[in-house]
Amino acid sequence: MEQRSLTRAEEQVMQYLWALGTAYLKDLVEQFPEPRPAYTTISTVVRVLVKKGFIGFRTHGKANEYYSLITKQKYFQRSVKPMIANYIAGAPTALASFFANDQLSLTELEELKKLVDDRIRKLKSKSK
Repeated sequence: MEQRSLTRAEEQVMQYLWALGTAYLKDLVEQFPEPRPAYTTISTVVRVLVKKGFIGFRTHGKANEYYSLITKQKYFQRSVKPMIANYIAGAPTALASFFANDQLSLTELEELKKLVDDRIRKLKSKSK
């Protein structure tokens, strides 16, 4: 089934499922801070996520064990591309500029620089 974007509630359930790896419905409900949403509310969100193709499940007796069908990184990548296209005119450098200008600490900028330098080295070695 085609994967669409997630609502806030769906994304919250996915965050918990990504953190847990696999979970039964009761495990997901327990992740929410007090006052927790109703069990039936979370159940409905999980059913929608199954229908959307984000979550799969294995049945054990009367209970379903849920697992993610998309990694957190894949979802993030898929979510960021439209944002870049819609909000910064499709220019990834504008996004980098936004973060470089007072959004990141020195340590975070150094980590980002290392990631960029590593990627440049890999691309250069492939082109040789």
